[in-house]
Amino acid sequence: MTAWTGGAPAVHIGNVGDFNAQFAGGSPAVRRAGGHYACLAAFYSPDPRILVLPRQVDDFWVRELSRVLEWQDVAVYGAVAGEDGGVAEALRSRPALLERIRRSGLPVITWGRTPESERLLAPPEPTAGAGPGSGSDAGPDVGPDGLGQALRVTRRYESKAAAHRLFCSLAPAHPGIVVPAQERVTSRREAARALAARAAAGATAVVKAEYGVGGYGTTVVTPGRIAEAGGARALAKRLARGAVLIEEYVHGSGPFRNLTFDALVDDGGAVHSVGVGVMDIDGTSYQGVTVGPGAVPDAPAGVAERFAAAVGRALAAEGYRGWYDVDFVMDRAGRLAPVEINLRLTGPAVAFMIQARLARLQGGRPLVRALDRLPLGSRLPAAALADHLREVSRQCRSLGVTLLPTVVTAAFEPDPYVGVALAARTPGALDAAEAVVRSANEALGRMFLDTGVSASGPSSGASPRRTRRARRRRS
Repeated sequence: MTAWTGGAPAVHIGNVGDFNAQFAGGSPAVRRAGGHYACLAAFYSPDPRILVLPRQVDDFWVRELSRVLEWQDVAVYGAVAGEDGGVAEALRSRPALLERIRRSGLPVITWGRTPESERLLAPPEPTAGAGPGSGSDAGPDVGPDGLGQALRVTRRYESKAAAHRLFCSLAPAHPGIVVPAQERVTSRREAARALAARAAAGATAVVKAEYGVGGYGTTVVTPGRIAEAGGARALAKRLARGAVLIEEYVHGSGPFRNLTFDALVDDGGAVHSVGVGVMDIDGTSYQGVTVGPGAVPDAPAGVAERFAAAVGRALAAEGYRGWYDVDFVMDRAGRLAPVEINLRLTGPAVAFMIQARLARLQGGRPLVRALDRLPLGSRLPAAALADHLREVSRQCRSLGVTLLPTVVTAAFEPDPYVGVALAARTPGALDAAEAVVRSANEALGRMFLDTGVSASGPSSGASPRRTRRARRRRS
């Protein structure tokens, strides 16, 4: 991780919603959805010093993370942006905080590049004068379009169509890589014809929005699904208007079907491999990842690393700098099909940061499993969530597993969930700890039902600890 921050502590800015919204027309709904995921900003590097989040977080969370990861004096700024607002815009209205960030002298890390964050966080030009950018926060690589070169490359290759073209150009030099066929259709009528033709041949297709995050905008379309919808035309009416990508479905199964390889391009353009992980995918939606020794067999890991490094060199040659990953699907023959590039930090990046920090503190390289969206059986306010996480953490420690809360702001949503990361020395210990957490989360609903308290209503503010005491008194 030395190539990431030079080994220094860093400022972490949770602009997940900002990054995603630039590919969705600035949608407020997309920003809101990214607000909870922005909790992952705590793990943008192994050693944060200033943490800026769009939502309010309870003090227990950073205290617990600081205790386990031995962080020193992390300054947390929560509730920086409203649910519909952008973090960069909010920072502009808080000049004292922005000045503290600039004067810290620390690397500033965002989830991903946006025009607002680039302009806001770029250092002022060293010379004064009347020219463009003088005395402003425009960076030296900003062109006439207002975008820096690295941001231009980000926008280019976050497109799944542009990524596919790059994959096709690189694949011939990489045995073990197969690129699925892809076509672009510009209307629902064209989509219906293309899907009907595939269904007639008994083929499954993947329909993708050109831009999407975490599986959003991606739909697997089987011949059976087309029949259930009443035909390809009826199904196509449910797709978004405008252009979509129709891609060949890669058949495969087994524990290593969905792989990812993370790497970074440093300021000098050199590519540094970080590691490979096996992702947990529910349908088309990313849920989490496992990284560490033995998580992925050496053969596919090597294929993924060599290809992802070639992708990084191509990105670097065009001017990209920063973190990226390449996601793969393994087919039945064991070949890897690259399916997208993410030019930003990622869920797996969080697992690698935690692994790096624990390795520094404890030695060795632990296995880390990040689970970003574990359902809760009940809505929990902050104090009750803290009680719950302390208890499951204690149970995990008894198994030799370290639990770190990662996403903690969604526990009182109508569909409540929490994110955690688990670190252990063996896969068996990880599996056992995951089972404990899932079981404890599910038990919350039964706990409140046992006491006659609604698990979803406002009165669910009763803490699990108080509920357990009440149950013991009744017995």
